[in-house]
Order: sequence, then structure tokens, then C-alpha cells
Amino acid sequence: MPYGQSSPDAGQNPAPPAFEERGPGQRPGSGPQVFLLRGRRGVFDGPTDFAYLPRDGHAEVMSREGGRFALVGARCERRLPARYGPADGVPVELRGSGQCSRQVNNFGAAGVFDCDRLIAVEVLTPGGNWSSYPPHKHDEHHPGTESRLEEIYYFEIAPHGDTPGLGYQRVSPSPAGKTDILTEVRTGDAVLIPDGWHGPSIAAPGHDMYYLNVMAGPGETREWLIRDHPDHGWIRSTWTEDDIDPRLPFHRDRAEDPA
Repeated sequence: MPYGQSSPDAGQNPAPPAFEERGPGQRPGSGPQVFLLRGRRGVFDGPTDFAYLPRDGHAEVMSREGGRFALVGARCERRLPARYGPADGVPVELRGSGQCSRQVNNFGAAGVFDCDRLIAVEVLTPGGNWSSYPPHKHDEHHPGTESRLEEIYYFEIAPHGDTPGLGYQRVSPSPAGKTDILTEVRTGDAVLIPDGWHGPSIAAPGHDMYYLNVMAGPGETREWLIRDHPDHGWIRSTWTEDDIDPRLPFHRDRAEDPA
């Protein structure tokens, strides 16, 4: 499932999101599928469009002006059709409140976009806030309450002027595993979470935090069911007392839309 970030010059020759068949003399549906992605200037500029590619397929990613692309995937059994996902179809969720406020772009969430195993979302946290909190886990199968999913966090942290951004990620041991991490994260870092209570993801003041969450598991049902840490789950009950951080949502200035 690739999705893109446009180069600053991409808007000079805009191409609308499209799907087409190509190949002389080919019947509809028999030629290579071409998805034209608009992308975005950066990860804090609102949801981006994306393409879903099936298992056992062959794909080429091409860009005239250059760009950056994320390729996320998971082992799967079903071969689903290739599809285009428009940016304006991505559900944007504002989760938590106060200093626990964050934004979730649910482009590949279970129940939003059909996949066999893969679950993928983007989380954006204003500087100074705690995200992925309360600590939670999804490393055991408990029908209706918890699904078994391994997870990857990929980070990008906004700089402040010439000062690179940083944040922190915590993963603590759970009954299902011994993963124990407290690590500083910067742009380009990834944290692997095979098990454990994960959170908080802490954005340093003045440095907005982005992370791409990629999950998959062996369960027959593709679902994201989590269990909060028993010592910290109470924090959810306080979210009705505070307002959502006014810095949210992160979104693209349409007047400067690259496409």
C-alpha cells in the first residue's frame, strides 16, 4: 500500500487522481493499472491519497519530480483487487483531550478500507502532548476484547528552525512478552512492537510528532481490539472534562495545495 509526499514543484503540472488501463489492443481490465497519486507536501499537511496493491502483484513507483513514498504491507492469504484511495475519503479522528489530544488519519483502519491482514493509520501529536496513551496492548487473543497484532511505529518529528525534533517511546512488558523499551525517537526511526504495553509516545514541546502505525496478526477476523493498562486506563474518563487541543486538526492549506 504505497502513499506519497509530493515534491514542492509537483503542482506545476497537476494530474488528477485517476485510474486507467493501458496497453494497445487490450480489453478493459486486462492491462496494467495506473494510479496517479497527488500526494502532499509533508506528513503534517493532512491525509494523502494512496494505492492498494494485491499480493503476488508486480508494481513500479515512478515520479517525475521526485518524492518520498511509504510502502507498508503484511503477509496475507486473500488476493484483493488493486484500488485507489482518495485523500478526501480518509476518516480523520481527533482522539483524547487536553495534553492527550492527537489526530488519527484512519486510511487503512479495520472497517474503513478492506484488506486481508493489514491495518495502517497515521497519528499526529502536537508538541508537548502525550499520544498512544493510556498504555495499551494487543498481543493476546481474547474474543471481543483484544486482538493479537504485531506493530511497527515509524516516526517523523518536526524541527524547530534548525533544531531537529525528538520524542520518546515507551514499551513495557506484558504477560505475553518481555519487550521493555524507553527510547528517544527522531525522524526516520522505527520501533518494533511484537508484544507489550505500548505508550506513551511523547512529543517534546515545540516539536510535533508523526508516526505511521502498521499492524497485522494471525486472527481470522481483521480487527483492532486493545486492552488498556490497568494502572492507567482511568485517564480516558477525564477526556470529557477538557477540550481537544486547538492546534488540531493538522491539515493542508488548500490555497497552497501542491496539486
